Amino acid sequence: MITGNLPFKEMPLAHFSLTDLSNRSGEVVEAALRGPVEITRRGKRKFMLLTAEDYDRLVSAADTRHAFHADDAPEGVAAMMLAALTKDHED
Repeated sequence: MITGNLPFKEMPLAHFSLTDLSNRSGEVVEAALRGPVEITRRGKRKFMLLTAEDYDRLVSAADTRHAFHADDAPEGVAAMMLAALTKDHED
């Protein structure tokens, strides 16, 4: 993969149609090794093709916040919640 650690917004974006994908699959795959590839159908963006490494990086960068019911929160989270509520009450 040539993209290294560039943010997805800064990666070069190649554009191919579904017909191109059928007729020039090798070229489309080579483009995907350089960065995300936009696949269009009837001129409209329908699919993105990217390496497994880029996909994994995208997924791992996704929002990792969790919501807990107060009774089910892990001990550390429960302690932070209690501290925040206590602090807010003191203010």
